[in-house]
Amino acid sequence: MKKRGRPLGSEIRQNIIEIVYFMKKAYGYEIYKEYNQIFPKISMRSIYYNLKKGTETDEFIINKIKTKKGDYSWGRESEVIQYKLGKNAMPKIPDNVKKHFNKKEEKELH
Repeated sequence: MKKRGRPLGSEIRQNIIEIVYFMKKAYGYEIYKEYNQIFPKISMRSIYYNLKKGTETDEFIINKIKTKKGDYSWGRESEVIQYKLGKNAMPKIPDNVKKHFNKKEEKELH
């Protein structure tokens, strides 16, 4: 008999794991920018959904939370959350992600 509901894994979440593996720790927007350079474009909402879901499954852990003051449409403050890999993250280190970060590292050295 087939299980009901959504499957536990997510291709998007796995791709985010690969990115955070190379970045060590990152904010959602940083992950979003890298994701859209490597994989088919997705929305910010999808990144944040998968980060939140990944913290529930221990694929990510929250490393740091900063509060930024400003004049935003939703109020005077914004919360910025930095993530790193959790104990259940299983990076597979695909070639396309490795190449992306190697190129990026080479550019930064020159």
